Amino acid sequence: MTVAVQREDASEPSISEDGLVWIAGKTFTMGSDKHYAEEAPSHPVRVDSFWIDATPVTNRQFGEFVAATSYVTLAEKAPDPKDYPGALPHMLKAGSLMFDPPSEPVTSSDINQWWTFKFGADWRHPYGRKSDLKRKLDHPVVHVAWCDAKAYADWAGMDLPTEAEWELAARGGLDDAEFAWGDELAPDGRLMANTWQGIFPHHNLRSKGNDRTSPVTSFPPNGYGVYDMIGNVWEWTSDFWSTRHPAPAAKACCIPVNPHGGAIEMSFDPRQPAIRIPRRVLKGGSHLCAPNYCRRYRPAARHAEPEDTSTSHVGFRCVKRP
Repeated sequence: MTVAVQREDASEPSISEDGLVWIAGKTFTMGSDKHYAEEAPSHPVRVDSFWIDATPVTNRQFGEFVAATSYVTLAEKAPDPKDYPGALPHMLKAGSLMFDPPSEPVTSSDINQWWTFKFGADWRHPYGRKSDLKRKLDHPVVHVAWCDAKAYADWAGMDLPTEAEWELAARGGLDDAEFAWGDELAPDGRLMANTWQGIFPHHNLRSKGNDRTSPVTSFPPNGYGVYDMIGNVWEWTSDFWSTRHPAPAAKACCIPVNPHGGAIEMSFDPRQPAIRIPRRVLKGGSHLCAPNYCRRYRPAARHAEPEDTSTSHVGFRCVKRP
């Protein structure tokens, strides 16, 4: 593996031959007080310098990992009944969650109207057993649970980013901007990320075949030279989920340095007390985020996802710390 040379000057993107971008450490304001409750309160944090993948991990890259290690993802294994008390036996088969758009407008916010557990769906077969990766090798890998992303990172000699690292990199140097590229979602009508175009979940203005994930450099990079930090796929972080950020430090001396999220006990879903599966923080939004449904195509946005869950709109990227 090529060793990247660190730079103190972050005015120009520094990209290694391994496709890593250098993010200079700094203090920045994390979170937002303007949108969803879980993003608040905005608060200063200090993050040390690190390298981050210029793009999400692609199917091509994940395939190299699997070829080298014979790794089997969680979606390719039948769930253990002991881990899912009360689960219907016929549902305990290998598979993953897949977006299945309804043909007509929906009448409620019940996500079961557009999500289905697809038997046989996995990273090699993103739409089920009969699908493949033809013309998708440079798309982000999907249908990967947290353990799959961590296994890849360990193999690559890297790690999954903390939420703070991810958010710093996503902001691209625009610490006070709404989006990773400025304060307008589509400046001068230009699409800056792969997000839903139309009325979610039934009406997508993108043509069939271009309405899901996209090749990882299809949209402009941010100010740090990092691609797809917003849209395309949600991305796993290493942090356990918390329903709110901590309160801002009262004094500059007490600003958190390299925060790592909340405690595992606080990450469990209170709606499922019998299932003790930790949840992690997802960042970045995906191609399914739309103004009428999920305005999480912003650096500050965050979402809870159980560690054991894989879907057709969640991927990851890695970081390397000096």
